[in-house]
Amino acid sequence: MPRFYFDVREGSRFIPDDEGLEFDDVDAAERETVEVAAAIGRDQLAKGDTREVTVEVRNEHSQRVLTATASMHIDRVVTPPGVTDGQTPLGTSQAGVLAAAKLLT
Repeated sequence: MPRFYFDVREGSRFIPDDEGLEFDDVDAAERETVEVAAAIGRDQLAKGDTREVTVEVRNEHSQRVLTATASMHIDRVVTPPGVTDGQTPLGTSQAGVLAAAKLLT
């Protein structure tokens, strides 16, 4: 049964896998890779420790056969001052109102 090694990169940290795990084939190793990346991502990304986790899989010949990356990107939307209902007011110009009126007639 082939052995696969799951090296992990978390930001600038590199954690090599010296033991590996045996799987029937590369498809089974791929399913494990996805689960490992998701589990590490869930634990590490939520803490804010890192923004990206990559699992690089090597076969028994030290050849990389798979790579899976879990990442998180957060865009914080700032509410304009004076808005308390969570909705952003839309600014309208006289030209915009006239253009809309033309389209409706």
